[in-house]
Amino acid sequence: MSIPTTFGAKGPLIAIGGAEDKSSRADILRRVLAMSEKDAPVVGVITTASSIPGHVFNSYRTTFCAISTAEILDIRIRDRDDAASEDNVEMIRSCDIIFLSGGDQMRLTYILGATAAMAAIRTRHAEGGVIAGTSAGAACLSQTMVYGGSAGDSLRKGAVRMSAGFGLVGGVIIDTHFLERGRFSRLMEVGATNPEYLGLGIGEDSAVLFEGNVIRAFGSGHTIVIDSSEVTGSNVFDLEDGEAVSVHNVIMHALVNGYGYNLTDRRVLGPDELRAKNLEHKIAYS
Repeated sequence: MSIPTTFGAKGPLIAIGGAEDKSSRADILRRVLAMSEKDAPVVGVITTASSIPGHVFNSYRTTFCAISTAEILDIRIRDRDDAASEDNVEMIRSCDIIFLSGGDQMRLTYILGATAAMAAIRTRHAEGGVIAGTSAGAACLSQTMVYGGSAGDSLRKGAVRMSAGFGLVGGVIIDTHFLERGRFSRLMEVGATNPEYLGLGIGEDSAVLFEGNVIRAFGSGHTIVIDSSEVTGSNVFDLEDGEAVSVHNVIMHALVNGYGYNLTDRRVLGPDELRAKNLEHKIAYS
């Protein structure tokens, strides 16, 4: 089964599960910086999703400045007028890396959706710019996103709420803070009702890089892959909203740093195979 992983985009796309390390180690944020392939990249931090944008921006600026010589821009977009501002659009156009912070993904999609700022983000990605999102900023990267549903009782019809995301990656649903907030049942219900979607549950201080038809896991925690494409049965279509869902033959994988997953073949890739793919890539483009 073939899954489109990007829509013509050329730059790296990174989804982070939230609560990434911001100490001097900061492995995930260092890797995001490195993906620009520049010694001093321009990083635009967009804190639209957050209710405390100043605090969030200062936290990322402190970390990025401590681990690099990057220039950090505060792209402060708080409403749709800000998202139409030519000053903000020009800042986005100048960025090598665009970083979407956590918060409320519905706030993010409402304020940025169908605006000049979002068009500029898509253009920079198509030109090779790095797009990285954490927590809410990661959940909104997919074509369809989860925006709500109690982790404790989500395996009930209609309990998980979904909406349109930014569509920078297709065929997957991304959930964040996955293990720490017990969100397995959220993606189980998504799979029961939408078996064509691959569920990606990204834990805290963990991330995935989308690279063609492959995802690469990195960070200190887990990325859980939930594959419902071979589901053999479910009662979901017989239920009223709120009733308990049964679903059978869901496949799950737990990926850690150095492992990957082939979205086309639906199989886990070990470190040796990923290293071989890296070599193939270097030979093809040398």
